[in-house]
Amino acid sequence: MTYRLFEGKVHAAIYQRYRFTPPDEVKNIILQYLDKKKGKPHVLAVDLGCGTGQNSRLLAPHFQEVVGIDISECQLEEARAVPGYPNITYRKGTAEELPFPDGSVDLLTAASAAHWFDQTRFLAEASRALKPRGCMALLGFSDSNTRLSYQACGERLNHVYEEVKQVLLPYTNNQVAVSESKLEELYSAIPFPDKERIECIRVKSAISVRNLVGFIESWSMSQDYKRKDPQAAEDLLLNTQKRFLEEMGVTSPDTEIEQELEYFCVLASKPQ
Repeated sequence: MTYRLFEGKVHAAIYQRYRFTPPDEVKNIILQYLDKKKGKPHVLAVDLGCGTGQNSRLLAPHFQEVVGIDISECQLEEARAVPGYPNITYRKGTAEELPFPDGSVDLLTAASAAHWFDQTRFLAEASRALKPRGCMALLGFSDSNTRLSYQACGERLNHVYEEVKQVLLPYTNNQVAVSESKLEELYSAIPFPDKERIECIRVKSAISVRNLVGFIESWSMSQDYKRKDPQAAEDLLLNTQKRFLEEMGVTSPDTEIEQELEYFCVLASKPQ
């Protein structure tokens, strides 16, 4: 199994607070694909590697039932604590052993999670569990193409951001590189003839300096760095925030900058 176990209440709370909800632009692409390939009704969506439930909650208004699955009970506790989604159930489990009957799932999704799956076993389970014409949607973003901007100092902010990634590079798991490849190998292995990969979905949003540094802290390589050297990891985050603020000429970490992310989406539909 190639999962990283993101255990621990502290990390789960960081993940809940700072991880991005997939943008509506990507959600709409997925729902339009499902409508085209399978049509309504949308009964059951299963969100694999759901973490603290951001993508599960995004899907909830569009399905009768959403089930979020993750291997971390701490992450699931954070997800369950969010009120207002009575049609979501969270279960501990893996993408390689789905607790659903054959041909019962309308949509299988994984948001910034599929790079952790055992490819062969996951695809076998997806083929088994999906309904005929049911769909798979594996989404994520390429952090190598992230761009920051604030007035005239965008390039300097991007330089600081890249320097942080270089410090954390020795702690980067091979699976993260799989994500940066936009799941190219997994896409090629999908056995369904009806599949497509949509790239370069660029989405701009406002984010505070505080939340950007929190997002960096949520990375798996940041957590690995923290396990090895807690003080150095804390110093890196504090210094990064300080450098961002200095480059921007402001003092409040709640000052917002523009962040542009490049999302991608792997789509596939099971044959009739």
